[in-house]
Amino acid sequence: MLLLLLQLVAPQVSPPRLEAGVVVDGVLDDPVWSRAARLTGFTQFSPVDGRPAVQATEVLIWYSPTALHFGIRAAAEPGTVRAHLTDRDKGIIPDDYIEIQLGTFNDGRSAFVFAVNPLGVQADGALVEGNQIRRGPTEGDRTGGREPADLSPDYTFESRGRLTETGYEVEVRIPFRSLRYQRAETQDWTLQVIRKSAQSGREDTWAPARRDATSFLAQHGKLIGLTGLRRGLVLEMNPVVTSSVEGGPTPTGWRYGGGRPDVGGNVRWGMSTNLTLNGTVNPDFSQVESDAGQVNPNPRMAVFFAEKRPFFLDGLEYFTTPSQVIYTRRIAAPNEAVKVTGKISGTSFGLLSAIDGAEASTTGHRPVYNVIRVLKDVGGQSRLGFAYTDRIEGGDYNRVAEADGRVVFGGLNSLSFHGALSRTRIDGERRTGPLWYLNFLRNGRRFGVNATFQAASERFQAGSGFVSQPDMAQVSVGPSITRYGKHGAFVERFNGSVSATFSWAYGKFLAGEAPRDRQYWFTGAWTLRGGYSVSGTFFLERFGFDERLFTDKRVTHATALGVDTTAFGIKPGIPTKAVMVRLKTPEIGGFAFDGFVAYGRDPNYLEWSKSEIAFARFGISYRPTEKLRFESGVPVLIHWRRTDGSRVDGAVLPRLKIEYQVSRAVFLRLVGEYRSLYQDELRDDARSGDPILVRDPADGVFKPSPRLESNGLRVDGLFSFQPTPGTVFFAGYGSSMVDDGAFRFRSLVRAQDGFFTKLSYLFHL
Repeated sequence: MLLLLLQLVAPQVSPPRLEAGVVVDGVLDDPVWSRAARLTGFTQFSPVDGRPAVQATEVLIWYSPTALHFGIRAAAEPGTVRAHLTDRDKGIIPDDYIEIQLGTFNDGRSAFVFAVNPLGVQADGALVEGNQIRRGPTEGDRTGGREPADLSPDYTFESRGRLTETGYEVEVRIPFRSLRYQRAETQDWTLQVIRKSAQSGREDTWAPARRDATSFLAQHGKLIGLTGLRRGLVLEMNPVVTSSVEGGPTPTGWRYGGGRPDVGGNVRWGMSTNLTLNGTVNPDFSQVESDAGQVNPNPRMAVFFAEKRPFFLDGLEYFTTPSQVIYTRRIAAPNEAVKVTGKISGTSFGLLSAIDGAEASTTGHRPVYNVIRVLKDVGGQSRLGFAYTDRIEGGDYNRVAEADGRVVFGGLNSLSFHGALSRTRIDGERRTGPLWYLNFLRNGRRFGVNATFQAASERFQAGSGFVSQPDMAQVSVGPSITRYGKHGAFVERFNGSVSATFSWAYGKFLAGEAPRDRQYWFTGAWTLRGGYSVSGTFFLERFGFDERLFTDKRVTHATALGVDTTAFGIKPGIPTKAVMVRLKTPEIGGFAFDGFVAYGRDPNYLEWSKSEIAFARFGISYRPTEKLRFESGVPVLIHWRRTDGSRVDGAVLPRLKIEYQVSRAVFLRLVGEYRSLYQDELRDDARSGDPILVRDPADGVFKPSPRLESNGLRVDGLFSFQPTPGTVFFAGYGSSMVDDGAFRFRSLVRAQDGFFTKLSYLFHL
């Protein structure tokens, strides 16, 4: 009822349609701005919703036949605005910025996102309600708020900004050719304008929004009466030329190979205002920045890396599924690909076909991928979806069919579900397995509940998707409370939550056995005045023995006849306790910190015994000038045996990125990442102390586990010229070096290096 009331009273604006053109320069002095519609009356959304905004914000809006124009005047005290020349998208997050969300299909479920900082540096992406990012205890407050946008897609729009004596001004022009929208002659769109203040951490919105709602998008205001929109011919060609030279040591000296230009290209055709066709031949899938190293405290879960490749990023939101049965990075090195995306009569869809290169195959055949995703709007905020994928490699295949939905009721409650069934044939053997998910969420302003059931059969496979933990069944439930401080209070918001999670192997869940793992988390998160946040979690857990981790291991023990080798039997469970603390600060003197530390007892998964764990990540950024920035991150994971304090394994991966933004289009980047990995000789630590044997994958013979250690440094340098998305010139160099000990640096030996160039130009036909 509350959400319905908010929708009924949501503000509306009917901007004038003006046959005018302006130069986008960040100065709102053109006569046309005096005729624009004016939006004011912003209210606070975060950290406390419903209060009047502390700082005044004025938005001017009008449209021409070909573009939508925004002018923003944001008042601020002198010296409080944070703005830097930086790279697109995530680079502006530490700054003040204005975010425009446009729901061009007027469905309250999806929106284009355009954001600019006070200097006009851009971020853009897409937001689809219900495609939630999974969060953990390191994320602090996990209830209320709004879902972050996916900043992967890039759109072409103009923006400029400038600092003023009273704050800052920003000017934005969004061409209709960059948008997908309805086919009606006269249209209404949803609109939200959000102002983020970096110093205070506050978010203000034009359309009043509350945290006790199942949808932030459904609380948008309205942009009404748009008529006579001329998108024009949307036909883009994007030829790409890349070249790389890689070198390494040989018996006769250092040798380089490659260097031949590799030519490819993409085509994008807007068949109508709501349908888009993309095609590519020999596409460029180079990445100008490699994936940052990750550490994983749970070896039963796979590590996820986000999609970065340009062809897949356009329209990526049309292929998102809550079950992640579609994961485009499975398509490793395609030679050709085509896709169609759009929305018709409340139904969005995406079709994708790709032929991968033979190098991505283990059989010598070229894998063929086909992906279908359909999502249907139902009622005010509910939806139903379907997905189908297949991966065909010679006579082998993997096929997955998935159905999902989200039902919203009572204003605060939502029920989300999905189920999938896979059918796989490898070497003539067929396997069929299901995957299930059910989630109930009550998103109250002061009291919430989150309950989830999820399961995946050991026979379920997603050849075109990502499953973080197969052969698993899990039930979790957690209530939460939220309290808000008075205006000006030191503690602006407090969130407390308790969660209980029970896990099984899939077959043992069906057999009605007791849970293998029991996890209880107690979390408190405080949002403090000035943009600080701190949270703490206490973990009380018990993990059961998972025999799947030990199928390739054997234990040895002495007998009267010599040394006997036996398989791992079922071992007792391991109780654990740990505490985690996270701190996030605003920028102070150019510095900002965001990190967490966890310490306590944890299973030693390599030997199945008790251990001490230190798990942490320290992130520090420093911006001494408007153009120069430093970003560092240090993930750490170490296990020590509780029997004698020796280190059983460890990973330390410090990473430093230095960027100098010469102009909005030109920057220089230097990235260095040191990888220090360690694993001790394995032994039956909890029992006999005898060696553990590990199956050698080369010959299948069980052999003593050797002590493993690797230390190395990777350095990448890049020159980038990118005036607009799609038009780029990159020139880079990368070198990998090995070290003879952890962080010694005295005897680094170059093991591999390479040079890389890329040139592409986006033609608008």
